[in-house]
Amino acid sequence: MAIVLGTFVGIVIGGLPGLGSVVGISICLPLTFGMEANSAIFLLLGVYCGSIYGGSISAILINTPGTPQSAATLFDGYPMTEKGEAGMALGWSAMSSVAGGLISCAILILAAPQLAAFSVRFGSIEVFALILMALTSIAAVSGDSIVKGMAAGLIGISISFVGVDPITGTPRFDFGITALEAGLNLIAVVVGLFALSEVLERASNNKNAIAFVRSARIKLPKLREWRGRIGGLLRSSVLGSVVGFLPGTGAAPAAFMSYAVAKNVAPTRKNFGKGEPDGIIAAESSNNAVTGAALIPTLALGVPGDVVTAILLGSFVVHGITPGVRLMTDHQDLVMGIFAALIVINIVMLLLAFPVVRLFGILLRVKERFFIAGVVSLSLIGTASVRGNPFDVFVATIFGLLGFLLRRFNFPLSPLVIGLVLGPQLETSFRRGLLLKHGDFMAFFNHSLLATILFVGALTLLVVSFLTRWLLEGRNSRGDQKQ
Repeated sequence: MAIVLGTFVGIVIGGLPGLGSVVGISICLPLTFGMEANSAIFLLLGVYCGSIYGGSISAILINTPGTPQSAATLFDGYPMTEKGEAGMALGWSAMSSVAGGLISCAILILAAPQLAAFSVRFGSIEVFALILMALTSIAAVSGDSIVKGMAAGLIGISISFVGVDPITGTPRFDFGITALEAGLNLIAVVVGLFALSEVLERASNNKNAIAFVRSARIKLPKLREWRGRIGGLLRSSVLGSVVGFLPGTGAAPAAFMSYAVAKNVAPTRKNFGKGEPDGIIAAESSNNAVTGAALIPTLALGVPGDVVTAILLGSFVVHGITPGVRLMTDHQDLVMGIFAALIVINIVMLLLAFPVVRLFGILLRVKERFFIAGVVSLSLIGTASVRGNPFDVFVATIFGLLGFLLRRFNFPLSPLVIGLVLGPQLETSFRRGLLLKHGDFMAFFNHSLLATILFVGALTLLVVSFLTRWLLEGRNSRGDQKQ
């Protein structure tokens, strides 16, 4: 039930323009507090996978991607709709999304245990280096300004220091406010930064992206129509998995990269942009393949690669599960359950696509103010119910205003959450390492594994930064050509 509900909510939220995976998970995260850990995590995974697919529905039907991950889908999806082939376009999208998701599940199942076996060699010093390497993903998700991204990341790390000192147990940075001695609740911060700030942003700009669309039905392509396209599906799925494994990249760059590769090598490349199914296959299989691959470092090493996996990692903490290098050893049943759940989610996603697409026209006709009111209500009620503390509602409101201001000044929000999630682990592992080395920080570098991790982190930073900038320039040039 958790998988079905989460996947359904994810498809709906992904299909409504202006929202997305982060907003969907932010809304649902407080509602999972009273659930069993396994069910709560499965529900959030359903929202994650479903929202990435759901964005393709609005991209195909109304030429407006529901999520950034589906921006490449509209290049060929909407032209098919204009030709009266919306049902076929939706069918290609659904089948490609499921295939890409299942392929990434297979890669996750094969790769994660190998990384977990390697991770048992990690002590406090190696964990410190690993988290330091993970923070390089802040540069990759910083958009046009790495300086602003780093500033947002430092804000997140600073916020994580509020509460009780993990070594001495004394309160700090509480400013005399008793409620702050327990620290800032992750759920309240995430709900405020993403859900409430999105509401404020839409209200201030008078956004009304929800438009009327006539009902549509999915028409699955026949088996013979896949002839000659299986190779492209596998190529895009593997490419999406590789990009998803890199920290800070995400599904949107994977989709654009796969689309660019397919446009250069596909036999039907001359038809790209005119309603070619190969374009939909490339975009949708790759962006959904990111879901499983992005969980590889999250599960095996406790390192989130982007804001979505950072929130998922935070949900482990909420439910009393300590994320990190021993997760797959101490909670093997949960990890195996996640493997199985991802497979089931992709199958359920295909089954739910048929009724959701038919209901999509009705959902798009809901007036904007009613929809936004529902988002605010669910966010605040869910936040208050997590710990039964009204102060969390105040925290969510404050961070909603902070998120709105950061958006206005073009500061990315993702680095803040990554810093907030990784901050406590970074501090704890660093200070434990200092205790082991009697306060001598230079003794850290006597560990060969630490030097290797730092080198890989620096190399990853260079590769991902170059990759992100290349994709950004390519996307801007394609947008100019489209206009």
